[in-house]
Amino acid sequence: MHAATLMLIILSAGLVSQWIAWRIHLPAIVVLITAGLVLGPVSGIIELGLSQAELTELIGMGVAIILFEGGMDLKLGEIRRVGHGVGRLTILGPPLAWIFGALAAHFVAGLSWPVAWVLGAILVVTGPTVILPLLRQARLNGKSASLLKWEGIVNDPMGVLLAVLTFQYFTLAGSDWSQVLTGLGAAIAAAALLGGVGGWLTGWFYRRGGVPPHLKPPLLMLLVLAAYWASNLIQHEAGLLTVTVMGLVIGNMKLVEREPLRHFKENLTIVLVSVLFIVIPSQLRIDQLELLNWRVMAFVLAILLLVRPLSILLATLGAPMRGEDKLLLAWIAPRGIVAAATAGIFGPALIAAGYQDAELLLPIVFLIIFVTVLAHGLTLGPLARKLSLAAKEENGLLIVGASPWTQALAKALKDLEVDVVVTDGSYQRLKPIRMDGIKVYHGEILSEHAEHELDDEHLSFLLCATDNHYYNALVCKAQGAQFGHHRTFQLRPHEESGQEQKRLTLQQRGYFAFEPPTDFYTLQQRLNDGWTIQSTRLSEDFNLDQLESRLGESGIDWLLLGSLSPQGKLRICSSEQPFKFSTGWTLIYFCPGDTTMTQTDRTKPTDTAA
Repeated sequence: MHAATLMLIILSAGLVSQWIAWRIHLPAIVVLITAGLVLGPVSGIIELGLSQAELTELIGMGVAIILFEGGMDLKLGEIRRVGHGVGRLTILGPPLAWIFGALAAHFVAGLSWPVAWVLGAILVVTGPTVILPLLRQARLNGKSASLLKWEGIVNDPMGVLLAVLTFQYFTLAGSDWSQVLTGLGAAIAAAALLGGVGGWLTGWFYRRGGVPPHLKPPLLMLLVLAAYWASNLIQHEAGLLTVTVMGLVIGNMKLVEREPLRHFKENLTIVLVSVLFIVIPSQLRIDQLELLNWRVMAFVLAILLLVRPLSILLATLGAPMRGEDKLLLAWIAPRGIVAAATAGIFGPALIAAGYQDAELLLPIVFLIIFVTVLAHGLTLGPLARKLSLAAKEENGLLIVGASPWTQALAKALKDLEVDVVVTDGSYQRLKPIRMDGIKVYHGEILSEHAEHELDDEHLSFLLCATDNHYYNALVCKAQGAQFGHHRTFQLRPHEESGQEQKRLTLQQRGYFAFEPPTDFYTLQQRLNDGWTIQSTRLSEDFNLDQLESRLGESGIDWLLLGSLSPQGKLRICSSEQPFKFSTGWTLIYFCPGDTTMTQTDRTKPTDTAA
């Protein structure tokens, strides 16, 4: 098959699998592995024609970029909240998991000691490519999510390094523990020099404008691959540790370009994961899959039910961690691309060294990936909710800017049993809202403190309602990725320019909330004039036309603010995002306080006034 056609098939299969997984709410890796098996050993469509060494080098470079992107996501500020737990999971956790995994591989799966020790090291990793999507899906609270994220990203290179040193010990003639320790020291030195110092110099160079903006993301990718290659020359497979350290350093340098760089890496990582999880399983053979027997199945169960819980129990013994977090960690440990890539590297190498049972290495690892991703992906959300570690159902509003009008809106939503949080930098402005029993956050919404401490996982919409139009736009764009840009709204400016060219474009701001005129000063003036926020449910006997005939012209005599679906889901109304209402919807609107509606005007009234 032509190389271009083969590449198109792999890319299409990977990205379509990602989309299918999103549509059916399954972990993407499950669908990707299935597609890879179908295109590889089952149908024989994917035949790369590369040697094992060439394929290994290409896979390693892809994994290096993935781990660098994961390292950029690690924020040192999180250590202050979960430092003891992270230390236990990344220092004590890997050797315990390695030892228990190797014992299970030998006594349960029946593998020889050398292969068992290498397999135990490979299974130390949990992997950001699996953990991070699962965390977003389960909407775990900040502290619990940080523990799983740090463990997954830091332990990936540690597991690979353990596998390398173990492999070298059993395969290199005359190897002893002094050579193993020397290799470990070389790997740490390479990571400190090329990853730590190299990462800092890269950030310093970028900060001083040494590279034009359009070249910064691709040049960074080149530097990451160069650091990976150079580290591997110093110590085999030390490159993954180096690029993780490099990502951690650059990600915490507070570069102005950090977000564009991170988004570039995220997009590249999605493509790489899609490709690698098609390519690697496609290289399996049917005869390898036939080697999986009852002992292998028992080993998989031992990894899930014995090795992981026992490793976490001993690693966190006496640590100042919540019992609920320990229980969650004892179960959740899905394996990802690094485990698959490492098994693809060392399986053939161990066979060449004379360990024939290493033929089982790759199929066992893929079976564990498949089982753990499926089991943990499907149970993380329910278990987190059972342990009260997950956010409540996503339905609520985060209001930026405390004022009498936002207080009235927050109180009306609270009366309708909608979650609402108001944030502001002034405690005095927040005080009356807090006295109404409404949740508040005192601080800057764009600060690192808010990122760690503001509990907003359960909120579905953002409304920026300060008197500064440009600050509202800034917050909407900064928070758009978290809430979804279609769910970020801001008040209109007080005096919009008559020329369209002089306005902020939609790409530079949030959607305008409500119908005009709904700027900060108009809303406040009408509140002072006695307007109130009310709600009414539509029914077959009382529809929107009847409401309008009673209240007057929408946008002049009254303002439509939002609505609740029959299931209680909040929607923010906007002329830029129109949608239709039907029977059972509850409308939330702002109207003169003397507006009254008789019982014959509606069925089952739900009016509230603030």
